[in-house]
Amino acid sequence: MPSLKDLKNKIASVKNTRKITKAMQMVSAAKLRRAQEAAEAARPYAERMNAVMGGLASSVGTSASAPRLLAGTGSDQVQLLVVMTSERGLCGGFNSTIVRLARAKAQELIAAGKTVKILTVGKKGREQLRRDYAANMVGHVDMGEVKRVGYVNAQNVARDVLARFEAGECDVVTIFYNRFQSVIAQIPTALQVIPAKFEAGAATALYDYEPSEEAILADLLPRSIATQIFTALLENGASEQGARMSAMDNATRNAGDMITKYTTIYNRSRQAAITKELIEIISGAEAL
Repeated sequence: MPSLKDLKNKIASVKNTRKITKAMQMVSAAKLRRAQEAAEAARPYAERMNAVMGGLASSVGTSASAPRLLAGTGSDQVQLLVVMTSERGLCGGFNSTIVRLARAKAQELIAAGKTVKILTVGKKGREQLRRDYAANMVGHVDMGEVKRVGYVNAQNVARDVLARFEAGECDVVTIFYNRFQSVIAQIPTALQVIPAKFEAGAATALYDYEPSEEAILADLLPRSIATQIFTALLENGASEQGARMSAMDNATRNAGDMITKYTTIYNRSRQAAITKELIEIISGAEAL
């Protein structure tokens, strides 16, 4: 049984922890509002971009003049997995769900005899993946100094990925991130960006393009890849804050339960100690 002093110290320590988790919950709630608005505002643009690109891609098809970013290299032997996670922890299972999906994909590809390369965006993904896939990791994009994700950050990642593809270092590129659904629900998502895949846009097929569809695609595909990465980063940002808000809320509730538990034990121990002292006094008085 802990002493009264130890119990008192534990209660004070848990109360301090509860103050911290409560403060972090409130900060995450404020950041979530901005991050969610940014993610939701980007979705219509990304969807429209996908529709236009889908229409162009369906017109070009698999012709010999199709850009390499659309047609691919003709092989899927070397696969680059771009795993996007957060720079900081204390956000529940946000990072682990992304890493779990990427790890499952890597295992599937390796079992099929493919060569797997991993590019990480965010410190937490790198920390988890290098335990098992250190030999497969080919690069890392540090986002530690980024306070608010912008399109320029997505362009930096896209340039890295495109440079590797143009240099013949990979045949297929897939990005991994969490799509924001709600504070308590984030959806782990794998999206292939090279060779580009789009849903065919029915309306765009009605237009004639000048210059040719191939020329337009060659110009727009790198921008489309950057847009997809930017959208994924925004979705990740909202998901991270939602997951952290939920995790800190749970931590605050657990701290409250611990305080109640320790306070009950403290009061009972204190009452027992007082009762013991009274019995000793009464026994001593009767002995006299």
